[in-house]
Formats: sequence, structure tokens, C-alpha cells
Amino acid sequence: MAHRHDSGGDPKPVLMTGKRMMNIPTPKTLTTARLLPLAAAILLAGLGVSTQLAAQPASAAEEPEHVTGTNPYPYETEDPREEERPGIELPDSVTDKLSLLSEEQIEFLESSDAGRFRGDLEKTVEYLEENTPEHILTWVEAMQSVVSAQRYTEGRDAPNIALNTDSPIFNAWRLRRPASMDPEREAGSISLGRYNGGGGPPTFGGFPLALTPEDLEAAEVDVAIVGAPLNMGSGWRDSGAQATTDMRVRGRALGGMDQYVQVNPGSVLNIVDYGDIAIDNASTERSMQHIREVVREIGNTGAVPVIVGGDHSLSYPNVAAMADVYGKEEVSVIHFDSHYDAWWGSPHLISHGAPVYRLLNEGHVRIQDYIQVGLRSSGPDEAAFKWMRENGMRYHTMAEIEQRGWEATLDRVVKEASEEGRKLYISFDIDVIDPAFAVATGTPVSGGLDMRESITIVRRLCAEANVIGFELVELHPYLDPTYMTTLNSAHVIKACLTGLAMREEGLTETHYLSPVSSEHAVDDYYGDQADFLRHTEALERRGEDDEEEASEDEGAEGDEVISPTPTP
Repeated sequence: MAHRHDSGGDPKPVLMTGKRMMNIPTPKTLTTARLLPLAAAILLAGLGVSTQLAAQPASAAEEPEHVTGTNPYPYETEDPREEERPGIELPDSVTDKLSLLSEEQIEFLESSDAGRFRGDLEKTVEYLEENTPEHILTWVEAMQSVVSAQRYTEGRDAPNIALNTDSPIFNAWRLRRPASMDPEREAGSISLGRYNGGGGPPTFGGFPLALTPEDLEAAEVDVAIVGAPLNMGSGWRDSGAQATTDMRVRGRALGGMDQYVQVNPGSVLNIVDYGDIAIDNASTERSMQHIREVVREIGNTGAVPVIVGGDHSLSYPNVAAMADVYGKEEVSVIHFDSHYDAWWGSPHLISHGAPVYRLLNEGHVRIQDYIQVGLRSSGPDEAAFKWMRENGMRYHTMAEIEQRGWEATLDRVVKEASEEGRKLYISFDIDVIDPAFAVATGTPVSGGLDMRESITIVRRLCAEANVIGFELVELHPYLDPTYMTTLNSAHVIKACLTGLAMREEGLTETHYLSPVSSEHAVDDYYGDQADFLRHTEALERRGEDDEEEASEDEGAEGDEVISPTPTP
């Protein structure tokens, strides 16, 4: 179902956390004999830490860390979609009105910089003719001051965010405790419940915990759910730092049977909670590299990373990590959102409105491999839609759904996402859902998908397409005292897990639904009772065959392909 990767190249098929601090006692009565082993342990710990912070693939090392300190950003920062306003040439008839202006000020007045203030040539001439030279001088000086104040000026403005690189705790926020300080244990997943799935610390869906890539590999993990509580990339209505905690406490719906398809993802797939990724919530920029490292380490084991966030800035490191694993321009992204998140040109090179453009700008994903679903905010404007269309980015707005209907749009999206050869990453911003169902998000927009539509499309994509990663972002629990946003978000993630399990089971037919749960078949009301009964029998035979093969050879899988569920 998933693939394991090594430095050799081709993917190899495979079956598809919190932190605990160690307190070291330091009483004044420690003898020299006790201090020596302690010093040795700290030295070994330090060596382990420096190795963990430094170790990363060469391909990732070539990528720049976010602009901090004096690091330059080596990619284009000007937005090619921004059209310069044309300049004008003032006629001789207004020369007297310009008598108090310097040549430089006249040149500025005719330039595109002044265009958004003065209007076109006709309006400018009219304004000049109606006002005195003194008023015109004041007007031009005001425009110049505004343009100058908005732009970066060397010597006046700090070009980067200053950091204290002399701090002895500069990297403490992302420090991983060295393995030498852990109790010895065999690598693998760790069940935390005292009882059958309960009585212990909450985890995503009640699934076991894994802490290291070695755990993922030893347990042959198919799906690793990891938290990324990033909270600074949106700047409005934030409580994203609580998303991962809330999802663990209230997201029990992640586990268990899916009634629509009669598949229990926890029984089919090996799913773990991979803890939370360390976040510097004083700096979105600093958090990006470490998020990318952790998501990449999950992908390198062959497990599918499922990231719970946190604001949509996360898409940048998450998708870049998948490109690290599978290769640049080898990953496709389907982006569910009410906004298109390809804004550019602000002072910050990453925010929850910029991940799409930044990924494109740095070449991680081709623009024709991006699919947008659910757009309905006041932007993008007509020029942005033309930019997407002319460059091959496919988009499916709520306007398309209104015009074509949900079923037709759904089939079109799944067909595009399932094109041969695609390695699909799903980015699901919960503001694609109507705020009636997901109020606890940073930038809600009315008129979105309902929950049935959201669950259906995610389950179908994960079953019918080759999904290599999934993220759910912009969950801000404090904004919803009823918890419904968190509960609904859990059902979206559950739909993804169910789809991945369906794909593992071979249930990849178009819009597969269980013949048992989708029709009682007590009578022949729709005229296809026999079809449903026949397909139910085939499903039962498949189950019996699987049990026989499992008893003969543990881990073997049946090869029978179930026919598509009949469509009423």
C-alpha cells in the first residue's frame, strides 16, 4: 500500500509523542566518583544531540532554511502576476502647474509608482488643471512619502528577523532527547492503554505510539499521524496550538468501523500516533525546517504521514518533505480550501496564505500538478483565475458545483486526482467546509461543503488515488465550545484512513459502498435485489478465503477482486 524509500532510488513496496523530560538530580553532596559518570553521560548526550540536529539528506541540506539571521532567500520574490501600471507623459499644457516640482518629482508623477494614486492621464490632467502649484507640490510629496515608507530601505529597515545566535538554548525547542538517555527497549509501536484501547494517555484515535523512525520500520507502520501545532502563520482567530491536544482528547472517531464501506482502518492498517513536532511559536520561519525534517523521516520509512495542524503555513514544509522523498516535481497536490493560498509579495515569505505559491516558486510541485477544490472567498480575482488557467492549474470552485452539480464535480475531481502515475498529497483546510459545520477555523467563508460531501470526497480520493500524504489544517478549537469542529475534523481524517484501508483491501471501484450497508435487499424495490445479494455473497467468500490463507500462512492476502457495488 505504501512504499519504503532508500538512497538507492526506486521505491520498495512494504506492508503498509509526546516528549518526556529526564530530571537529573544534582545534590550538593555528589562525590567526584558520582560526577564522572554524569559528565560522561552528558558528553555522550551532547554528541547524540549534535548528530540529530545536523543529520539530514544532502538534497535537503541544499535547500535554504527560512530567512533568519543573514540567510538570503535565493528564489524570485517579485510576483510575476503583478502587472505594472503604465506610466504617462504629461502634456505641455500643464507645465505651469508643475513649476514647483523638481525633475525627479515630475518623473515620479509620470511613473507607474504614482499610478494607483493619480489615476490615468485624463484624470491626472484634470486634477492638475483644477489645483494650484502649491497644492500639487504637497500632493506629489505625500505620494512619494507613502511609496517610500512602504518599501524596504537599506539602513533604515532590518532586512531579516534578528536572532540571538549566542543563546545557549538556540535549538532547545527542537532538541530530541538522545537515545542513550532512554530506557532500553525494542524498536516498535507502544500501546499506552491499561485496558483495551483506554486507561492511558490519549493518542490520536487510541492508536499506539511511535517515537522514532526505527519504531515505524520495526512495526511496519502504514500510517503515522503526527501533530504540528503551528499557531503564528495566520495572525487572526488563532488557537491552532491546541489542535493536536483537542484531536487526541475528542477525536476517538478516528478509530473504528466505517459503516458506509464496512471497513475498519485500524484492523487493516498499522496506524500509530507519532507525537507532536516541535514548533517555535515565536517564529513560523524557524519552525519550517524542523517540520520538514520530521515529515520527511516518516515518508522515508514508507509510512503515509497524516499531519494534524495548526495553520496552513504547514503545507509548505509538508509538501516539500514529500518532494524530498519522491523527487521534485513528482508529487501532485489536491488542495481543499475556500482560499487559493497562492498569495505572494507580502514581507513574510511564508504565511497561511502563501504556501501554494512558495512551493511552486521553489520548484517542489509543478503548477499543472496542483488541483484546487472549494474556492469561494473574495479572492482570487479574474486575473488570478486567468493565471491558473493559462498555466494549467486545475480549479473547482463552489461556482462550478453550483453550475454542474456536486456529483459531476466530484467525479471530475477524483478522475483528475487518479490520473496514472500521480503521487497525491491531500491538503485539507477545514475552512473548505461551511462554517455551519466548522466554525472553529481562522478564516471561515459561508457557502462551503457540508460534512457528507467532505467525507465522501476524501474517502474516495484515498481509495481511488495513490495518496502518499494527508494534512488537516486550520483547526482552532478554542473558537468552538461545542467541540463539533474537532469532531467533524476527526471524521474527515477517518475518511482518509478508511480510503487508505479500502485501497489496501482492493476496494478501489468508483464510489464503492458496501452491498450490505447500502441496501437492505429484503424486497426488490429498485429492481436490483439479486445484484446486491450476489455481491454480498462474493464479499463473504472473500472474507472466508482470507481467513483460510491467513491460517496457512500468516500475513498472506487474498487475490480475489470484488466486483463493483451495483448502483441503484
